[in-house]
Amino acid sequence: MFSSKKETSKIDPEQRELIENAQVRIKQKKNLFRHFIVFLAGAVLLIIVNLLLDFGKDFRPLNVDWFVWAILIWFFIFLIHLLNVVLFSSFMNKKWEHDQLEKLVDKQKRKIAQLQTEVDKQQPLPEKKSPFIKPNQPLNS
Repeated sequence: MFSSKKETSKIDPEQRELIENAQVRIKQKKNLFRHFIVFLAGAVLLIIVNLLLDFGKDFRPLNVDWFVWAILIWFFIFLIHLLNVVLFSSFMNKKWEHDQLEKLVDKQKRKIAQLQTEVDKQQPLPEKKSPFIKPNQPLNS
């Protein structure tokens, strides 16, 4: 009744794994959203720095303003981040890792079994004799 022991909720390992996977996924999406916000703010800042302050107005690789190149490179990096979170993480998740691990373990087991049969063919073990049968005694007595 007045026990000092607190009840703790026990979550089965499968449920815990699902929760951990969900937390990782939420963190990935949160970081992607942060990256997008920083990208937008940075792009606006680069445009303002170039147009209003005339910073780098003489630097125009391939006749395009430098800030356009900077924004395009940053967009490409953001796109890679987006693809990583949306595409690759959805099909290369924990389940995929587990399946790949099982495939490799099965492949190793098959290879070990194949090698064992080859060893058994080349170097058969001597037959064990029962300790209850005397060497010169017939088997059917």
